[in-house]
Parts: sequence; C-alpha cells; structure tokens
Amino acid sequence: MRDGRIAAIEPYGAVLSSAEDVDLGPLSLLPGLVDTHVHVNEPGRTDWEGFVTATAAAAAGGVTTLIDMPLNSIPPTVTVDALRAKQAAARGQCHVDVGFWGGAIPGNLADLAALHEAGVFGFKCFTSPSGVDEFPHLDWPLLPPVLDTLARLGAMLIVHAEDPAGIGPLDGTDRFADFLASRPPVVEDSAVRRLASAAATAGCRVHVVHLSSASAVPIVAAARSAGTRITAETCPHYLTLAAEDVPDGATRFKCCPPIRGRDNADALWAALADGTLMGVVSDHSPCPAALKEGDFGQAWGGIASVQLGLPVVWTEARRRGHTLADVVHWMSAGPAALVGLGGAAGSSGPSGPKGRIAVGADADLVAFDPDASFTVDASLLRHRHPVTPYDGAHLTGVVHHTWLRGRTCGAGADPAGRLLRRR
Repeated sequence: MRDGRIAAIEPYGAVLSSAEDVDLGPLSLLPGLVDTHVHVNEPGRTDWEGFVTATAAAAAGGVTTLIDMPLNSIPPTVTVDALRAKQAAARGQCHVDVGFWGGAIPGNLADLAALHEAGVFGFKCFTSPSGVDEFPHLDWPLLPPVLDTLARLGAMLIVHAEDPAGIGPLDGTDRFADFLASRPPVVEDSAVRRLASAAATAGCRVHVVHLSSASAVPIVAAARSAGTRITAETCPHYLTLAAEDVPDGATRFKCCPPIRGRDNADALWAALADGTLMGVVSDHSPCPAALKEGDFGQAWGGIASVQLGLPVVWTEARRRGHTLADVVHWMSAGPAALVGLGGAAGSSGPSGPKGRIAVGADADLVAFDPDASFTVDASLLRHRHPVTPYDGAHLTGVVHHTWLRGRTCGAGADPAGRLLRRR
C-alpha cells in the first residue's frame, strides 16, 4: 500500500518491504463493499439515524463506501444549500467514505444543474408518495421535463418505481397478507414500464432502485435490449426473506415495495445470475422503534440492514451454489460501477477506484470468514436503533476487520471517511 492505495499484488508468501505484515490465515480478503442506497437521515432526523452510527455500522459490515439518499433528512438534498448543510453535518463524523444523491421533486427543476455541478452522484425521485412530506413524488406528467434536463446534463435518475394508481387502501390491519395485497407486483411493473418508455424518449440514463417484483425483470431486460439506458438493483431482504414466513403483526418486516414470495425471490436470484440486475444494496432505512409499532398501515416502512448485508446475502448465495466472487461482484464492483467509482485503476484524484482489489485502487479491504456462523443480536448492531427483521437469524460469514485506505475503520477508530463527489 502507498498513500492509501494498493501499490502491488504479489503471490502469497512473497517477502515484501513493509511497515506492517498482516497474516489473514484462512480468512478471505475482499474489496470493501459499496452500498449506494443508504438513508442516513442527518440533519433533521438524526434521532432516526446519523452519520456516526450509520457509518460505524457500515464498517462493521464490511461496507467502506456508501451513498446517502436525499430524503428523510431535513432539509432534503434538493438544493445546493441543502447539500452543503448535509455535508457540514457529515464532515468529520464518517467512519467510511460517503457520497450523496440529489433529489428531484416538484418545483426544483431549476436546481438540478447546480446540484449536478456540486458533485451529487445522480438524482432520486419517487413516482408514488415517499412517506415524508418534505420529499413529494413526481406525478407522471412531471417526469419528462426532469428526464430531459438530466439527459442534457449527462446525469442519472434513480427511481422508486411504484405506480400510485395500483396501490390499494390499507387501514388498521395486522395481517402481512393485507399489506402485500395492497401493493401487488403490477404496481412496480406498471411504473417500470412507464419509466422505461419515458427514459427511451428522453435518452436519459435511469436506474430502478430496490426492485422487488420479479415480473418487472423482463421489462428491464426488454428495454435494455431495445437500447434504453436502464439498470436495476435489488436488496438483501427481497432475496432472503419470504412473505410466507412473515408473522402477522411483525411490522419490522414492512418495507415498500414489500417482501414477496419464495418463487419471486428465486426469479430475482436468476436475474442477478444473468446480469439483468446489476447489484445488491441495503436500502438501509431505520427509524426509532416506536415508529415501527402499530399496524401495517401506520408503521414506518424500512429495513435496517447496512451491517448485515454481506452475511445475509452470502448465507443464501452459498446455499444456492453461488461463489464469494459472485457476491463481491453484486455488492462491491457492480454498485461502484453504477456511480462511477469503479474507474480505471490508477485514476487520479484524492481517492482511487472502489470495489476491486487492483493496483491503484483504494486499499478498502475486508477480512471475511466465509465459514464462520453467528446469530444476530440486534442489540449489538451499530446502527442507532436495535430494530431489524434479522434479529435472531442464524447467518454464515463473519467480518473480522475492515480497512479504509489501509487504515482500520469503524467504532473505536477515529472517523477517517472522506466526503465524495461525482467524478
């Protein structure tokens, strides 16, 4: 390592001139994960989550780079002033590197160019209500002007794609089946189809976040085959949790779009394997425990998992015959490439490429035991509130150590994360 970057890769056992030797023994050495879908919520809702706790949890889970979502903070990241407020809140507090998405909402079309110039990695919008008043969704007639503007800028729009016309009422129910029925797959399928059509017309790059519906996968594939610049991701909970197993009243499992059935998860795994889905990111969206209580209509919809994504995905991936290299591609290289951080090794700038072990890349590394097992105890997790649907789960794969540019990172170490901007 030299200046925080990988200086050489030599055969195991080679004698090197170095200040420190670390023998990992039987552990696997992975590139740090890149999680491009994290809700940190600071400033404004730091009682939900903040930069210190979110990035400490990320480091404990082998995540060395995260991109923060623009909503749930107050103000949301929809102007340059709001971006500066978020950067000020993050500065000196981060255990891992942090970048920022901007937001596209009704009324901020004129702010998009300045936000792009200020270095956001792209723009997030909702096509259905977001759940917070500060970040209203874009009705379908408002989408084409945003796409046209971003196409001129060369910027990407990332989209929470649900069609509000298909979302059913949900009042006072403890039954997960009722919640699932209120947001059937057609809600996503319709939105993805409309988004793909609008993106093709505008020539804009778009990305579907947290895809849950497997029946939307062929829509993405067909649009890509036709030349539309569209990609899609999924999340650990859609791959590993099943609607059939969610107890009634267990609102810790609530998220939007919802967790669907086992057959649906099987199809999402197939879409990862064939490359239609480009990666797996957490959609870490925590809140105070009290906001996860009540019925499925009232409870906040979000899964807290930034610390657990790697063992959660590896546990199921291994069972299905996938390799650790597959998981690294889905959770590190793929997300890094999505946001332009995977670049050519040896690229210039304060930080090198992410998501790979290569000469010139940042020495963001994880010592991982793929064979060790543990049982999740939510009270021991680093994110702010001990609420997660994985509490009590028996998982395989343990993160032993995480390095950011060659330095130990996480709780107990000084926060050394940098604030990133789009290259």
